[in-house]
Amino acid sequence: MKIYKDFKFDAAHNLINYHGKCEKLHGHTYKLRVELEGRPDSEGMIIDFVELKNIVNNKIISKLDHNYINDLITQPTAENIAVWIWRELEKDLTRENCNLFKISVWETETSCVKINSEDIKNIKI
Repeated sequence: MKIYKDFKFDAAHNLINYHGKCEKLHGHTYKLRVELEGRPDSEGMIIDFVELKNIVNNKIISKLDHNYINDLITQPTAENIAVWIWRELEKDLTRENCNLFKISVWETETSCVKINSEDIKNIKI
């Protein structure tokens, strides 16, 4: 069984190892989806959505929203942001009955990167 919760945050960044429009300082309204895989516990839940919201807000949104992402991630592409988010959340979302399954980051309404538990094993960022 899989569940997910969506979040939004506004942030600025620039891509320092890129030649084009995105090397200049600019911002986005990002959409983030955090997806878990697992089985319901004795309360009938994979995780309480309130708890999931609190974890993501504390570990991710509070650090990224209305901030300059380059202060946390050197080359903040959507791909690198997704990996950073995965690494920030994985420990807190690994439980006896569930684990982090997929992170999706939309930089625009039409551009998204997704990573899952298999992908992260092969990423050396």
